Amino acid sequence: MSASVEAVKMATVAALAADEKLAAEVVVLDVSEQLVITDCFVIASAPNERQVNAIVDNVEDKLREAGYKPVRREGTREGRWALLDYVEIVIHIQHNDERDFYGLERLWKDCPQVPIEGLGTTRPAADTDEADAAGSTEAEAHE
Repeated sequence: MSASVEAVKMATVAALAADEKLAAEVVVLDVSEQLVITDCFVIASAPNERQVNAIVDNVEDKLREAGYKPVRREGTREGRWALLDYVEIVIHIQHNDERDFYGLERLWKDCPQVPIEGLGTTRPAADTDEADAAGSTEAEAHE
């Protein structure tokens, strides 16, 4: 048994909303084979509490716009590890330190990752343009 179509749809909305607020390493895991209480985990992180909270707010807003309400929210006040439970999916938005320490991906490494189309496309293009420009300048200097 794999994650339901509805769970994947919800996880996609959540993952793209997190990515929109520049969350790091957004991952969706299909945990339906291992857990009976949920189908997918969405895991994302940020370097500071303020950004964690901004990601949480955007994820909740986008899911609300799509017609979904959380049944439980935990940790949103502290901004270190927020858990949003939507029954079909559970969203973990963590401070980078917590993500490194607890390693949810390592704990659930047997679960397949769900590919999310469009993930990572909200990054500023200027970063890649500057890297390309620096790379070509450096290559020209060696000629």
